[in-house]
Amino acid sequence: MTTMNDPRRASADDPAGPGRTRGRIRRRAVAATAALLTAAGSVTVVPQPAAAAAPNFTGDPTQYWNTTLIEIFKQLRGPDAAPGKLARAAAMMNASIFDAETMYQDRWGVRRYQPYLGAGSYPAILEGPNEEERVIGRTAYNVLRDLFGPNTNPNSPDQTSYLDQRFRSRFGSEPTGFDILDTTVVQPVVSRMRAFRADDGSDDTSVYTLQNVPGAWRPTGGACNEAAKAVGPEWGAVKPFAIASGDAYRPPTPQSRSTYQELLATQEYKNQVATVRRLGGAASTAATPNQRTAEQTAIALFWANDVDGTYKPVGQLLDHTRLIAQQRGVTGKYENARLFTLVSLSLADASIASWDAKYRTPIDLWRPESAIRDGGLDPDWRPLSADLNGVHFSPCFPSWFSGHATFAAAWAETMRSYFGGDFTFTVTTGDPSAPVRSKTFTSFGQAAQENADSRVYLGVHYPWDAVDGMAVGKKVAADVYAHKLTSIPAVKGAARRD
Repeated sequence: MTTMNDPRRASADDPAGPGRTRGRIRRRAVAATAALLTAAGSVTVVPQPAAAAAPNFTGDPTQYWNTTLIEIFKQLRGPDAAPGKLARAAAMMNASIFDAETMYQDRWGVRRYQPYLGAGSYPAILEGPNEEERVIGRTAYNVLRDLFGPNTNPNSPDQTSYLDQRFRSRFGSEPTGFDILDTTVVQPVVSRMRAFRADDGSDDTSVYTLQNVPGAWRPTGGACNEAAKAVGPEWGAVKPFAIASGDAYRPPTPQSRSTYQELLATQEYKNQVATVRRLGGAASTAATPNQRTAEQTAIALFWANDVDGTYKPVGQLLDHTRLIAQQRGVTGKYENARLFTLVSLSLADASIASWDAKYRTPIDLWRPESAIRDGGLDPDWRPLSADLNGVHFSPCFPSWFSGHATFAAAWAETMRSYFGGDFTFTVTTGDPSAPVRSKTFTSFGQAAQENADSRVYLGVHYPWDAVDGMAVGKKVAADVYAHKLTSIPAVKGAARRD
């Protein structure tokens, strides 16, 4: 990292451009900046090590920090790993990166897209090499430290040491070292995001109230053994990142029924239960006609990523974004920041829309295993879904509609919009039980449909959960793409630099 006394001059390949000299800052400016850093509540200013390691800027920085985030997801436990919380964290980090990158482009390039929350002035106090890397890296680090530092996730380990290590691996210096960009760019962006998400409802710890009627969700056993374990009963009321509200695209309840008694009396409900019972049971095998095939089992496990130690559904889709960006040659820092932000905003709002339907409608539908066991069809039936100890389980929240399906469609619609169409790509899984570790698809819709269907094969969702989730996820993503980070018409004659 360039220090305040770096005597070198800008060269033709510096971000500052040929012919520009790096800013000279008097000692009183350094003191004033340090005071501003302290007042802004940023990282502590400490002296740099005498001999810092060389930076290692291999690969795109936004991809690097999303990989860091995905590794944190693997360490989270219990309520800390709820899908909505993970999606919220991704949206906060990536949108902050994008706004910081927008400020960088305003100063050294050309702004091509509207910022998420806003940009701001970028004073050229210190112009040094790798300034764009520092803008992105220090922004990502500060947001993640906010989200996963000391006393932020009571069920999971403090991630500060890991974040520090990732910063050192990238920059060869300590994250607590002085950098004037903390004052000029990073802290304004981070503070703006912090204020925007303060009191957004994400810390609501309300406990779910059970409805003791057939059809209503209830704990399914194992780790999900009481109403207090229900995940995110108020997440549908969290302030969205882009859409108007969690219920903006809420579909009618299954079969448009307003009571459980009416719903359970329909033939379609009985057909739905029969389908999951046949395709999603732990004992369902390809050896029995009309039951789950070996391919469907592989599909179920490829997309699962529900257990501790995996990167969870949100992490899988972020990783797929990274893989596809690499396969398609998305190399510009500005473009990578925009892609990951659009994906993350869509996933965050998809989680809110899905949880709105799960808990804030007249039907909090019970899981298929409750329908089959408690409904008197088969007291021994268990879903294929299982933890690392082989204990079969259903996620601890209502079935309708599927979060996986909503995420999948939101991701697919965002990717299709960003890239302008479909193409063939290969992606992977982090679920340790998956017999197939990578899969190739010819379109984003194909991948999303398989993701949604996988929940039926896993035995934790009904087919209509997948259908309704996909419909809402697509609408959420279309809304995000239409209104956030939109293109700005090019200024005639303006040069563009990434």
